[in-house]
Amino acid sequence: MPTEPANRDWAVRLARVESRNVTDVRHAPPFWTEARGPRVRDVAGNVYLDFTGAFGVALAGHRHPLVEARLRSQARRLLHGMGDIHPPAVKVEFLEALAAILPWPESRIIPGLSGSDVVEAALKTAQLATGRPGIVAFEGSYHGLTLGALATTHRDHFRKPFYERLADQVRFVPFPASPSRAAEVLGTVTRLLDGASPVPAGAVIVEPIQGRAGVRIPPPGFLAELAAIVTERGALLIADEIFTGMGRTGTNFACDQEGVTPDLVCLGKALGGGMPLSACCGPVEVMNAWPSSTGEAIHTSTFLGNPMSCAAGLGFLEALAGDDLAGRARRLGAEALSFLSDALDGCDRVAEVRGRGLMLGVEMRDASGPDVTRGALERGLIVLPAGERGEVVELTPPAILTRDELRAGLEILVAAIR
Repeated sequence: MPTEPANRDWAVRLARVESRNVTDVRHAPPFWTEARGPRVRDVAGNVYLDFTGAFGVALAGHRHPLVEARLRSQARRLLHGMGDIHPPAVKVEFLEALAAILPWPESRIIPGLSGSDVVEAALKTAQLATGRPGIVAFEGSYHGLTLGALATTHRDHFRKPFYERLADQVRFVPFPASPSRAAEVLGTVTRLLDGASPVPAGAVIVEPIQGRAGVRIPPPGFLAELAAIVTERGALLIADEIFTGMGRTGTNFACDQEGVTPDLVCLGKALGGGMPLSACCGPVEVMNAWPSSTGEAIHTSTFLGNPMSCAAGLGFLEALAGDDLAGRARRLGAEALSFLSDALDGCDRVAEVRGRGLMLGVEMRDASGPDVTRGALERGLIVLPAGERGEVVELTPPAILTRDELRAGLEILVAAIR
C-alpha cells in the first residue's frame, strides 16, 4: 500500500524540503489525508486501522465529535490569545475542567503544547521547591528531546549527538522487571537521595509504564515504595503520564492503579484530542514554589494556553467522562491481551505479550519489530516498533474501537507476526 506511486511521489516532495533527520522516506510511508475514529486514509485512497492512536494521541479516536464541535465553535471566535498577559477565557475553562479530575484537593497547572514542554516545567518546579537541582531517572526512559528533558531521556540514539550540551545533573538507575530487581533499584535510589549523587537530587522522574522502551511494566508495589522513599527524603516524585495518562491504561492516571499520588504529573498526547496540548500539574503547596508573576512570567511561551488547543482539550475531557474512555480501555485492553496471548502461544518468534489497558506490547525474540510493522501496514494495520532495538511491537489504539474492529486489527497483527 504505502509503496504505491502516490505515496512515493509525496515522499520525494517531502525529501526536497524537510530536514533529512525527521522522516524516514527510504520506504515511502502513507501520507495521511483524512482520519475519523480508528481509521486513516492516505493520498492513494488506502484506508488503514490505526492501532497507534497517532502516537497515543487519538485515545478518543480521530476527530471525535465533541472535540470537533468545540474546535468549530472556537474557530469562529478566537484563534490566538496572549496566554500569560491577556488570557483567553477558554484557557480558564480548560484548566478548571482538568483540575477537577486531578488527585489533589487544590491543584495548579502550567499548560504547554508538547510533552517536552511540561517535563521542562516539572523539572524547574522540582528545583524551585526543593532547592536541589539533581534528578534521578530510569534506564529506558523517554521524557522528550528538548535539552532539559533530553538530559532525563536515557537512549543514546537521542542523547549521543548532543551529549556535550546536556546538564550533568541526572543519574540513571535500572527500570525493574522483577521484585528482586525492584528492591535493588529502590536501594540505589535511596542512596542517591541520601547524598551519593554528586549533585544533590531533588526529584525522581518516572514513567509508570515505559512506553517508547517497549511497554515495560514495573512489579506491583514498586511505584508505591518509590513514592515513599522520595517523600521521606524531601524530594519530589514526578510522574510522566504523557503516554499513560488520560485513561490509556484503564484509569485516568496509571498511578491510580498503584495507589500513588505523585508530587507532579505531566500530561499530554490524548489530552488535546488531536491538538497540541500538555500540562504540568501539581498540588498548590508544590506549585507555589513558583513566584507570583508581576507581569513578566519566568516560564511561558507565545502559544501558552492557545484557545484552539484548550477548546479541543475541553472536548476531550467531555469525551473522557461521557464515553467512559478509561473503562473502555480497560475492557478492550483485557480482551486484546487475552486474544494475543492465546493466538501467539507457542510462536517461536514471540518472547512475551504484555500490557495494561490499551497500551500493549508484543516482544519479539529478535529486533524484528520494524519488519512486523511493515508487514502489518501492507495488510492495512498501523502499528509501531518500540524498544531500544525495535524488539517490541507496540499497540496503543483508540478506546472507541468496536469489538469487531479490535478483533480485525489483532488478526492482522497475528498474521504479520506468524
